[in-house]
Amino acid sequence: MNRTTQSLIAAVAALAAVTGFAVANAPDGSGDDGAKAAARLPVERSSLLCPVPSSSDLAETSYTAFTPKGEGSGEAGKAELLPATRELTDAPKGGDNKEAKKAAKPFLTPKTPGKPVTGEESGGSAPALLGTADGRLAPGWTVQQTTKYAVGSGRGVQGTNCTAPDTDFWFPGASTDKDRSDYVHLTNPDDSAAVVDIELYGKDGALKTEVGEAIQVQPHSSVPVLLSTLSPKEQTNLTMHVTARSGRVAAAVQSSDDKLGGDWLPASADPASRLVLPGIPKDATSVRLVAFAPGADDADLKVQLASPTGSISPAGHANLHVKSGMTTAVDLDDVTKGEAGSLILTPTEDAAPVVAALRVTRGKGADQETAFIPATNAIGTRASVADNRAKGSTLSLVAPGKTGRVKVTASEGSEGGSATSKTYSVKGGTTLGIKAPVPSGLKGTYALTVEPVSGGDVYGSRMLESPEDGIPMFTVQTLPDDKGTVSVPEAEQDLTVLQK
Repeated sequence: MNRTTQSLIAAVAALAAVTGFAVANAPDGSGDDGAKAAARLPVERSSLLCPVPSSSDLAETSYTAFTPKGEGSGEAGKAELLPATRELTDAPKGGDNKEAKKAAKPFLTPKTPGKPVTGEESGGSAPALLGTADGRLAPGWTVQQTTKYAVGSGRGVQGTNCTAPDTDFWFPGASTDKDRSDYVHLTNPDDSAAVVDIELYGKDGALKTEVGEAIQVQPHSSVPVLLSTLSPKEQTNLTMHVTARSGRVAAAVQSSDDKLGGDWLPASADPASRLVLPGIPKDATSVRLVAFAPGADDADLKVQLASPTGSISPAGHANLHVKSGMTTAVDLDDVTKGEAGSLILTPTEDAAPVVAALRVTRGKGADQETAFIPATNAIGTRASVADNRAKGSTLSLVAPGKTGRVKVTASEGSEGGSATSKTYSVKGGTTLGIKAPVPSGLKGTYALTVEPVSGGDVYGSRMLESPEDGIPMFTVQTLPDDKGTVSVPEAEQDLTVLQK
């Protein structure tokens, strides 16, 4: 192989590792040029955004940053969590007229994979945050934002995984009901403005939202949009579609209810004909399923609850018809009957893409609290969730098809404690609810990492509880693949054409 070919191979591999783009294999050929499996390499840089947590002076917000141990590329690397907004200083005297950027002090600076780092903010002045990580700190880089409100609208625990910027988001489960205050937070991490469109879909179809078109999100800024300002008509159950016609943003919905507390509503997994919504708490007193079919065809779905002993059809809700372009909601009440469960949606006839989410309520009367569980992707190669406590962390794992085995690792503690691992078997068609393993000698908080060992796909979520004054305050985060590795071509067969 000549030097030029070697250089091109290195460039392709580096580009894939940095950007996260998958690189397709060359078409099958004859003889020794047949296609080989693509190799996977760790990503070399990751970025994510945390929304503005609160405007309340009574809010207490904690951040936990974590990268799991692995085979990350490069040197030890660098990771930091900075304000996503940038303030301008005066132009330097006697020099050119370029504006100088004020150097922001990092809020968190993790140093070592496998050990979480934490920080706290009080009140309503915390900004949106931009997290970046490279080298060995990039693969699986994750940040959890958890806010606790003692009183007021939305009181309870509101948690979210900070997310990577993108151009397309679906939010089934949003609302403009009179008791709800739902804000979508749009955060732009880049040096050029982003232009965003917001579409709302109710039970009768699309709502007119002229003010939701061409929303300008300036560079390094965050814009909160109250959904009730986009449409004058109250809608208890909505699906919101956020698209960036230029640039990219991170989008997350913060929902507050005057009576039922609140939480962050994360984006659903991309539209698909089969969906898994894992981790309904065993003591859920009310569960609402909200689904939307964005395609041209209606969707007919089989609804199953994967319980600890097997899959059953909820009484009276074995099937769900979702009309194209219309939001469908169904109350499943206390569907889990005292056992942890997960919802599995599959097509009954012709497959049609769907997005979906659950609104889950715990408690009764004035002591109720809610959280959201969106449809999510399988754990895949590896998934992590940060900000686990010695008490109050519950892990839910579901295998919708074949039985799967996974290894669960509790990391070192943020202030001390040794990592520990345990392997679990999740029987096909069931949900396994477990108290999360805890590091030995734990001090502070810790992270959980889940890795498949064998068998079928496993989906998961983590519930974090922090009860107060009789209110079962909680939040739920799903566990999709962390995208810590990317596919790169097998050099000998992908670039042979360059040798000719």
